[in-house]
Amino acid sequence: MRTDQLLTRLEPVFARLDREPERPAHLQTPRMSRHRVVLLASTLAFYLAIVVAVLMTSWLVRLDWQIMFFRPYEQWPQLHAFLDYLVVLGQRGPTAVMVAAWLGWRSWRQHTLRPLITLGVALLLLNITVGAVKLGLGRLGPHYATRIGSAELFAGGDIFPSGHTANAVVTWGILAYLASTTVTRRVLSIVSAVVSLSVGATTVYLGTHWVSDVLLGWTAGLLIMLALPWFEPLIARAEAWVFELRELLRRRLEEGRIPEPVAAALTPLLSAGGKWQPRRAGGSGAPAAPVAAPVAAPVVAQVAAPAPAAAAPAGHSPALRPATHASPRPHLIRSERTPVTPAGSRRPAHTERTGSRGAAARPATGG
Repeated sequence: MRTDQLLTRLEPVFARLDREPERPAHLQTPRMSRHRVVLLASTLAFYLAIVVAVLMTSWLVRLDWQIMFFRPYEQWPQLHAFLDYLVVLGQRGPTAVMVAAWLGWRSWRQHTLRPLITLGVALLLLNITVGAVKLGLGRLGPHYATRIGSAELFAGGDIFPSGHTANAVVTWGILAYLASTTVTRRVLSIVSAVVSLSVGATTVYLGTHWVSDVLLGWTAGLLIMLALPWFEPLIARAEAWVFELRELLRRRLEEGRIPEPVAAALTPLLSAGGKWQPRRAGGSGAPAAPVAAPVAAPVVAQVAAPAPAAAAPAGHSPALRPATHASPRPHLIRSERTPVTPAGSRRPAHTERTGSRGAAARPATGG
């Protein structure tokens, strides 16, 4: 009874969400402008300057040791409990799951795979670049340092640059990178900057990173965000490849070349027609492939001209059922569903089912 009431209340919500028929045309892909190239070159020079300063055991390393001996976690112990939770915003696992959930929602609403693929490319670049420098320099953290005044390089560590800081810059910055309006992009850029700065300062407070680790982590994350437009053609090709794979699976499903258990699992995913569409060069959604027409046409005909429940016995009109999908029925969005029992269905008519459900839900006695 409660489940039926909940589903009834959610029907208008899902019907509203399914009204967007195609990918919005105003979403533009960022390009590598001259201003961005200058920022990228300046950030790369700053990155190399930090690495050289640490390799030469310069004033930056002395600053690392001074803050390490200052021990901020002992100076302000009342902040320790809060900052232990704040630093989670820089951990790759939890933040990637949260951001991927949000971008998955956006992908579903905008009928494009670009947000999820862009996140995957950014995280892959982060793992390769930051991981290679970490393992190559092998720096030890403040809690494991052995020689006072030393840079603690090539000692088997993996602390330089700060992975928490770089991950915070990339994971939260990707939301600003994928924003659809200028105002939203500016607001999310400020939010991501505040989060990444807070995470980096928190790692210094907790004593898990040197100051130079955090500086290089900020720079490494910013380099990835500035270089992402160079990977937009690769992202577009990956999205097109996914849609081509979808059409290939749909054709094989129509030809009956997929085993029945796998076909039953793929049918709800492949019967969405042209709703999920690849992008054109200008950024708008492209029309659905012609191979989707044999699947979508019978469904449209069934919705446009439903037969009355009393005049549609089982097996009476096979033309109303898609010939390519014997089982299960093709999936319709909630706004297109009709209360009429499809022809040939083994289920009882909706009028009978409503009566039986109502009789079961309202017992004659008060107990």
